[in-house]
Amino acid sequence: MSRSARRRAREFALQGIYQWLLSHNSVSLIEQHMSQVTAFDKADGELFRALLHGAIADADALRAAIAPHLSRPLAEVSPVEHALLLLAGQELKSHPETPYRVVMNEAIELAKEYGATDGHKFVNGVVDKLAARFREVEVAAARKH
Repeated sequence: MSRSARRRAREFALQGIYQWLLSHNSVSLIEQHMSQVTAFDKADGELFRALLHGAIADADALRAAIAPHLSRPLAEVSPVEHALLLLAGQELKSHPETPYRVVMNEAIELAKEYGATDGHKFVNGVVDKLAARFREVEVAAARKH
């Protein structure tokens, strides 16, 4: 299956956020590393940078938005799912041009590809609640139809 430039951007941003969670390296070092990965040139570089930098810069605020929707402490969430929630939260919060359903679907697909066996169900539930918080009007309108 051919991946769109935006899907690739989200994939690389996810990998970069994951790397940041585990290594605590600077965002510029992570961006430099990711830009050398095979097929990076096929990603939407602008979206990648916006998501990576935004999720890391806003990590504390995003975690505060995520935490009430978890059944366990964030520290017990796998690093892949933690990174995915930061990524999706950042896109919901700062990229209103992307419909919330697209953000949700992309998060679910990435969870299926990179996360634990049922991780996509967990990610789906939390991202759905984040969408209702960050995109209240859009979500309410979609649910009426």
